[in-house]
Amino acid sequence: MKVLKKINLNILKEFTKVSNTKYTNKIQWNSSLKNLNNFKYEKDFFEKKTMLEALQSFYKYGFVIFKNVPIKNNFIVNFANSIGSVRRTNFGEFFNVKSKPNPNDLAYTSLPLAPHTDNPYRNPVPCIQLLHCIENEVTGGLSTLVDGYNVSENLKQNYPDYYNILTETKVRFQFIDRSVILENWSEMIELDQNGNFKQVRFSPRLDFVPLIDKEKLELFYSARKKISELYNSDKFRIEFKLIPGDLIMMDNHRLLHGRTRYDANEGNRFLQGCYIDYDSTEGKLKHLKRELNI
Repeated sequence: MKVLKKINLNILKEFTKVSNTKYTNKIQWNSSLKNLNNFKYEKDFFEKKTMLEALQSFYKYGFVIFKNVPIKNNFIVNFANSIGSVRRTNFGEFFNVKSKPNPNDLAYTSLPLAPHTDNPYRNPVPCIQLLHCIENEVTGGLSTLVDGYNVSENLKQNYPDYYNILTETKVRFQFIDRSVILENWSEMIELDQNGNFKQVRFSPRLDFVPLIDKEKLELFYSARKKISELYNSDKFRIEFKLIPGDLIMMDNHRLLHGRTRYDANEGNRFLQGCYIDYDSTEGKLKHLKRELNI
């Protein structure tokens, strides 16, 4: 009985150690960021310290880029399922990002994409997006990222009235296609139960403001305009070119992403994308800490 009790206590200690794992605090960044958090893919690295370090970097900055990831046979699904499980959406298990006729989303054109978050109309919104570069033969089409957490904190400090209205007003986000209508109501800056940053939503083509009194409505639109200016400013945006084999993993609740215009006549630009949820990276991080005894 004493032996069994001792074993149970050891299991409890180990469970408590893993459960209390604290993720690295967020580091706010802007256009001065030079380190793009690159990690080289290698065979069996999902169980190595490299993956642990990559996930820790992901929690710090909201994104990480894996280099030399195999580009054949829709490998993005294998990659995602090696961390957790693919979150299927109305775009499928994974989706191809390339220009095509009669697109149902701007991503499937060669037009520039302003900073935005994906799927704000879903409930819950997919947490993490993976984008894998398969081909990129064009001179334009640079990928862009903005730290929505940093922008929100900037707004909070410098424009408190704007910050307050954007954290208090729920707007409707809606996606309409031939076979589905998706809707979700939420704030453009969502806070957790302690009043701390939780999530940003920003996709100007998809949001609808509710009926509110004139004074609040004017304040809301001024705030919406200001945060849009910040998201699109050179101060907060970084730009870089993905090359074949690059796979970027980014926090869709924290970061906004986009791309610059490109000329499809120059050649092919082909990315594959999918989504996973936070329990994927959280579970993988806890597992690696346990296995590596960290």
